[in-house]
Amino acid sequence: MQMAELSRRSRVPVATIKYYLRKGLLPPGTPTAATRAEYGEAHVRRLRLIRALIDIGDIPVAAVAHILARVDDESVSLHAMFGAVQYSLGPQPARPVLDTAGQAARQEVEELIGELGWRITPDAPARELLATALAALRRADAPHGPGLHAYAAAMAALAAKEVPSVLPPDGGGKSRVELAEGAVAGMVLHERVLVALRRLAQEDASARFFEDR
Repeated sequence: MQMAELSRRSRVPVATIKYYLRKGLLPPGTPTAATRAEYGEAHVRRLRLIRALIDIGDIPVAAVAHILARVDDESVSLHAMFGAVQYSLGPQPARPVLDTAGQAARQEVEELIGELGWRITPDAPARELLATALAALRRADAPHGPGLHAYAAAMAALAAKEVPSVLPPDGGGKSRVELAEGAVAGMVLHERVLVALRRLAQEDASARFFEDR
């Protein structure tokens, strides 16, 4: 297919496609003339992944290039590819505040991960993200709700079902590009579903708890 058809199929403007080609995010097509090239289904899938990373994941172009390099490298495991996507997704942790609350929160996170036996890399952004939230709760002297272990247990049960559906162990017959696209959409959009469901459940619980008060 020509550039115009690629643009129509992928719903990405021609000018944007040319920009991705210049940046090396999209591999060049097969030359058919001095100023023309032929593109295939692989280019359509790559463009869909790029747009998913940028539009859904809100990931900057520089980070997109890093993820695509992991996607293209067959020696990189699906787990490592999944991590490259997840670590690039927001929200990113703010600069840590090294006060008493911050230090105590980091210690609490490390102890939780150790007690649960979770296999988490030292540079996982979620470590600092969780510590930052816990530190803010400490500074506000706010309650922890049902407790970290209760939250963690619920998330572990959910993740055990969620991850295989987003990123099947055998790939599900899909290409790495398709798997990465599904991971972005799954992680970001499912997270929004969880937030919405939690708020709906909280409203229902509040109505029931405060019904006669």
